[in-house]
Amino acid sequence: MSDTFERTVAKPGAPQWGPTGVGGLGGVLMRALRVIGRQREATVFVIAVALFLYFLIDKGSEFTSKSNQVTLWSDSVAPYAIIALGEVFLLICGEIDLSVGFVVGFAPYLMHYLINFYGFPGLLGIVFALLLGLFVGWVNGFFTVTVGVPSFITTLGTGFVLMGLTGWTAHDEPAAIPAQVMGIGKWIQNYSWAPLVWAVMLAVLFHIVLTRTRWGLHTVSAGGNLLGAREAGIHVGRIKYGNFMIIGLLGSLVGLQQMYYTSNISPTTGSYQWMFYAVTAAVIGGTAMLGGVGTIVGAFIGAVVLGILLDGFPLIGVNADPLNVVFGGAILIAMVANVQLTRLRERGQR
Repeated sequence: MSDTFERTVAKPGAPQWGPTGVGGLGGVLMRALRVIGRQREATVFVIAVALFLYFLIDKGSEFTSKSNQVTLWSDSVAPYAIIALGEVFLLICGEIDLSVGFVVGFAPYLMHYLINFYGFPGLLGIVFALLLGLFVGWVNGFFTVTVGVPSFITTLGTGFVLMGLTGWTAHDEPAAIPAQVMGIGKWIQNYSWAPLVWAVMLAVLFHIVLTRTRWGLHTVSAGGNLLGAREAGIHVGRIKYGNFMIIGLLGSLVGLQQMYYTSNISPTTGSYQWMFYAVTAAVIGGTAMLGGVGTIVGAFIGAVVLGILLDGFPLIGVNADPLNVVFGGAILIAMVANVQLTRLRERGQR
């Protein structure tokens, strides 16, 4: 065989010489884009970067100042990201929690009552406030799993109960933060980046749980194929109980963070807005409302998108009403994109 023939005929596994360079740079880029396209988080990540650059270019130093970045990441992103982590687990297993926003509002009041009216030590009051979220989650699980009431109705009802308890017991008046727990605030809210640190740590933890543990596998199985999961011996009821309790606990944590953020305990803190934004973050990040599909990373990036919009729009003079239009459109676009991407992935797998 001549040397000329050997130079012109490609050998198996050898780099291909072409117009794009050694190894086919164009082919490498196309393969990389296909790999990225398979990731549910890719699209929303690109959107997040584009929004950040837009506000950076438009507002410059005003957007990048330390005070505004603290507001963006610790106040606009972190609390919604934390609640979105819990909503992801529930949505994946085919359920939803509408009451979590009112856990946010009532947990600090419970702590206040226990400490100021019943003499509980400060740390114990914090613990019971967190336990409130677990209890509300258990109640939601009981009515949904054991009694058989749809979670939409169950959590709508418990949300109204919590809203009523907050207004009734507080007489619609704010309360001061008990002096015994003021020192704890710096660890969960008052340090500039504390809320973001909590959000990132929890996101890493729940990502590992969802992707690397039996609990995560069973959560996906319960939402993707309920009958198959039961026939495989998965305790679906236990999984749903646990996921309701997880989001309740996260709601209590965010409630305590908001208490320190506003420097008082306010009856207006609890609202459906917490749930709306958390579900929006989860859906934008690739979580399917019908169950079986979702990612923690996607939900976190979805919360980043919401946070950038919440922080950036006021800087450029846009009020709340157009912002709600943007959020509604984002949900619709995200759902359409999720459906279409799922179809494309299924075709690619076949």
